[in-house]
Amino acid sequence: MHPILPIEHDFPLQALNTFGLPARARHYLRVTDASQLDRLQAEPGLAGLPRFVLGGGSNVLLTRDVEALVLHMAIPGRAILGEEGDRVLVRAGAGENWHGFVDYTITQGLGGLENLSLIPGTVGAAPIQNIGAYGLEIKDVFHSLTVFDPALGTRRTMRGEDCRFGYRDSIFKHPEGASLVVLDVTFALPRAWRPNLRYAELAQELAHELEAAGVAGPTPRQVSDTVVAIRRRKLPDPAQIGNAGSFFKNPVVTSARCAALLALHPQLVHHRQPDGSEKLAAGWLIDQCGWKGKGIGAAGVYPKQALVLVNKGGATGAEVLALARAIQDDVADRFGVMLEPEPVFI
Repeated sequence: MHPILPIEHDFPLQALNTFGLPARARHYLRVTDASQLDRLQAEPGLAGLPRFVLGGGSNVLLTRDVEALVLHMAIPGRAILGEEGDRVLVRAGAGENWHGFVDYTITQGLGGLENLSLIPGTVGAAPIQNIGAYGLEIKDVFHSLTVFDPALGTRRTMRGEDCRFGYRDSIFKHPEGASLVVLDVTFALPRAWRPNLRYAELAQELAHELEAAGVAGPTPRQVSDTVVAIRRRKLPDPAQIGNAGSFFKNPVVTSARCAALLALHPQLVHHRQPDGSEKLAAGWLIDQCGWKGKGIGAAGVYPKQALVLVNKGGATGAEVLALARAIQDDVADRFGVMLEPEPVFI
């Protein structure tokens, strides 16, 4: 006989979102094993409840209480599966801390994830957001993942083409995939590692550090340490100041639209994309509108990085939402560009 599912009610979520916003879940289940989801389907009183899947809480904005069953994904596990061609397959449970998993792969002598060091959140959330930094995205090192489909009560494996990865996007952020629950993720890391130093700031800082230390390199660990140093310098620690990292996506516009903007704003920060489009720096746009260091109520824009919204202490989700909307309006009025938030709004 299966033990009773440890479902809690009126559960506080403030410690489970990196913004540190006050909210409660009507029902809450900490999922440490996929079998709990199977049992959930078999419970008549629970199977029909609306659900919200929560990972590390680093990409969510809670504007109110969650009137659903919150599935807090905490499935552990890390393992090297073996080789597939010129790649090494490494799997992790959805509940594993992302940076902890990156550190694990480096400790095992595997490179490939080091550019994504210190990104907050869990392994299971990484492909949902297709997280990326310093010239690397999840899709570049992705092999497959396992999902639980509550509509069918079954599990299945999904490969890259199934996930429909885009810029900070995947099928899991759209209606046809939103109900799927990620259980574990497998990554394909290169057996013959070469550093990814396409991002100029990373390459320059790493070169300075290696020269100062008088050592050859770099190694995956050295790249990771440099990424960590840059991120800590630029971004607030959620344990100290509530935030969800970069709050807005960098908008992508046509080359013609970029040229028109450059004619009006010669200092516009932009990066040409492989398809000929141009990616604009959302932080620069926000800074030009005078929002850096400003705020609404206890919600503010981080003084060192305009792309990050913060909880200065005691903020509500409504205040963060009001600040985000005000920033969007100002950027749209001045540049004719609508910023799209990265976090999921509840």
